[in-house]
Amino acid sequence: MGSGNAVGIISTGRALPVSRITNFDLEEIVETSDQWIRARTGIEERRIITNDETNSELSVLASLIALERANLRPEDIDLLIVATVTPDQTLPSTACLVQARLNAYNAAAFDLAAGCTGFLYGLSVAEQYIKNGAAKNVLLIGVDTLSPIVDWQDRNTCVLFGDGAGAVVLGKVEDDRGILASKMFSDGTKAGLLYIPAGGTRCPATLRTVGERMHFIKMNGPEVFKFAVTVMIDSTLQVLEMCGKTSAELDYLVPHQANERIINFAYKKMGLKPEQVLININRYGNMSSASIPVVLDEAVDGGKFKDGDLIALVSFGAGLTWGAAVLKW
Repeated sequence: MGSGNAVGIISTGRALPVSRITNFDLEEIVETSDQWIRARTGIEERRIITNDETNSELSVLASLIALERANLRPEDIDLLIVATVTPDQTLPSTACLVQARLNAYNAAAFDLAAGCTGFLYGLSVAEQYIKNGAAKNVLLIGVDTLSPIVDWQDRNTCVLFGDGAGAVVLGKVEDDRGILASKMFSDGTKAGLLYIPAGGTRCPATLRTVGERMHFIKMNGPEVFKFAVTVMIDSTLQVLEMCGKTSAELDYLVPHQANERIINFAYKKMGLKPEQVLININRYGNMSSASIPVVLDEAVDGGKFKDGDLIALVSFGAGLTWGAAVLKW
């Protein structure tokens, strides 16, 4: 390890529900078609929790893999962050439920809600804790189980989302490795573009809110699309500039998996080649906070990343929030 302050991802893990819903299954539920969905989103199927599968359960499974690969025990973790907008329950935090299940008794634990950007917000927070010496090993989980809050009668949104969890362990790495730059952004004036109207303290559950389907995701798709394309490009270029790099030096781009058209537009604008862009949206849909860590873990499993590869991560989500990071593998 280096003597300096370099912080990086030491290991990865993922957990996905067993049950799949294909576009053909959706044709039976709402007025849509496989061709329509694939042409507009790139999605073919998504994973959905069933029976006793929960947000915390997926988090634990992903974490156990990441911990084993890092050669750490649960008690070695100082901080446990769960990035999610779909906690098991309002109280307590999912992070505390995960901590208990893992027996990570030395870890402080909290949830972080930043929509689909949650994992990148968590990455930035974890980096600061390790850099300032407040934590040595941080377990960061990006997890969302969106199927219970998707309106299966709304064909514009129900085709998009899926469930899953990805976990990473962060710690000190060699001096020229790890997170070279990261930045978080938000614009609350655009909160109305992607939100759930009821279920909080302002509008708790009543027969009326349930009847009016106010506990499901509402989204202005065209506006979010326009916003996403711009901020994904801008924020990636900004973090590259922060560490003195350019898009020409990138080996891989790991974008949030929200829509394949958004991803394609962004990477072409940055002058990247298709093989430099990691995409799994066809198999999982938009898993919110889980998207990026699941892509990372699949890339690690597939032996994609080589020592010293320059990798950019970028995401956007409800809030609206967005963020990017550059890593040297």
